[in-house]
Amino acid sequence: MTTTQEAPPPPDTRTPRPPSGPAFALLASVQVTLIYTLAALAVPLPHIGREFGLDRGDLILLSAAYGLTFAGLLLLGGRIADRYGGRRALAVGLSLFGAASAAAPLAPSFDALLGARFAQGVGAALVAPGAMAVLRTVFPAPAAYGKAMATWGGLSVLGATAGNLVAGVISALWSWRLAFVVPIVVAALALALAPRLLPTTAPGGGRNLDLRGAALATAGIIAASYGLVATDAFGWTSPRVWVPLTVGTVLIAAFLGVERRAGDPLLPPGFIRVGQRPLGLAATAVTAAGTASSFVLFSLHLQDGQDGRGWSALETSGAFVPYALALIASGRAASPLIGRYGAAAVTGGGLFTGATGLALLAATGFAPQHPYLYGLLPGLVLLAVGGALAFAGSAVLATAEVAPADAGLAGGVFNTAMESGATVLFAALIALGGSAASIAAAATLFAVLGALTTTSRLGARR
Repeated sequence: MTTTQEAPPPPDTRTPRPPSGPAFALLASVQVTLIYTLAALAVPLPHIGREFGLDRGDLILLSAAYGLTFAGLLLLGGRIADRYGGRRALAVGLSLFGAASAAAPLAPSFDALLGARFAQGVGAALVAPGAMAVLRTVFPAPAAYGKAMATWGGLSVLGATAGNLVAGVISALWSWRLAFVVPIVVAALALALAPRLLPTTAPGGGRNLDLRGAALATAGIIAASYGLVATDAFGWTSPRVWVPLTVGTVLIAAFLGVERRAGDPLLPPGFIRVGQRPLGLAATAVTAAGTASSFVLFSLHLQDGQDGRGWSALETSGAFVPYALALIASGRAASPLIGRYGAAAVTGGGLFTGATGLALLAATGFAPQHPYLYGLLPGLVLLAVGGALAFAGSAVLATAEVAPADAGLAGGVFNTAMESGATVLFAALIALGGSAASIAAAATLFAVLGALTTTSRLGARR
C-alpha cells in the first residue's frame, strides 16, 4: 500500500507585523508632542510679548496660529493619508513639522515666529491623521482599536498639560525658545524609528483630494478665527473684526456648497452621522475649547502684575502640577470605566465634572484675594478629571465603526474637531469679553453637552 505525503505548506513571505506595544508608544509620543506644541507658548506668552513688543491681540493670535492651519488642513491631511498611505503621510508631515519647529526658536521677529507656527500646523495636519491611519493597522480588531482610542483620547489633554508645565519651566530657567527642542527631538526620533516599529499602510488610491474644498475650509477657518481673536483688541464694529468674520463665514459656506456637489467630497456628509459620532466630535471640540481657554487665560492672569497675582513663569507652571497629577490618574482610569459603563456614560460624566470645575474657576479663580489652595486648585483638579474622561470617551464615540480604508479620514475629522475647539471655539469664548465670562461660558457648554450625551445614551438603551 502506497502512502502519499502531503506537500509542506508554502513559506510565509508576508512581512512580520511589528509588535503593537512599541508601535503604539511611538505614535502616542507623536500625538502628545503635537498637542504639547499647541500649548507650548501659553506660559511664556508674557515673555514673548515683552521681547517683541506685542499687545494682547497679537499674543492670542500667536497662541492660536499653530492650531489654525492644523485645524484647517486636517481633512485634506486625512484624505492624503488614505490615498498615499498613513506611514508615508506621517513621514512627510514629521519632516515639515520638525523643520518648522527648528525655525521657530531662531525667529528674529514676531512675523517670523508667527510664520513658523503656521508651518508647524501644516506639518501637524499630515502627522495626526497619518498616525491614526497607522494606528488602525496596528490594531485591526474593532475591540482592540476601541481600547486603543480610549487611551488615545486622553493623550490630547496630557500633551496640553505637558506644554504648559515643561515650556513654563524651560522659559523660566533658560529661554522660551528652548521649548521647541521637544518637538524637534520627537520628530527626529519618530522619523528614525518609524521604519522599524510601524507597519506599512497600503495606499488607497483613486481618491479625489478635493483641493478646492481644502482651500476654502482652511481660508475660512483662519479668517473667521482671526476676526474672533481681533475682538480682544478691537470693537465688533471695527473692520479688523467684521471683515475677516464676514470673509470667513462666506468661505465656510462656499466650502459646504462645494462639498454637497463634489463626487468625492473632502468630508462625506454621511460619515459624520454614523452612530453617536456627532456627539463624540462635539464633546471633543468643547473639551478642547474649555481646557485651552483655561490654560491661556490663567497663564496670563497669574503672571499679570496689575490685575493678576504677579507670579513668575516657574510659579505659574507649578500651579498646574496638581492638574497634571489628576489628569494622569484619571486617564489611567478612563479605559476601564469605558469598558464597564460605555463611552457615552464616561463622556457625559466627564463633561459634568469639567463643568463643575470651570464654574468654580469662573467664580473664584480670577480673584487675587482668594488663595490658590481653595480659589484655584479645586477647579483645576475637577477640570483635569473631567477633561481626561471626556476626551477618552469622546475619542471612542468619534471613531467607532470606522472602516480601515477611512482611518485617515477618521483621524482628520477627530483632530479637526479637537483643533477647531482649541482655536475657533476658543476664539469665540475669548471674544465674549472678560476672562471669567469666557470660563463661565465654557462651563455652560460642558453642562449642556453633558446633558445631551446622557440623554442620547439613555435613548440608545431603550
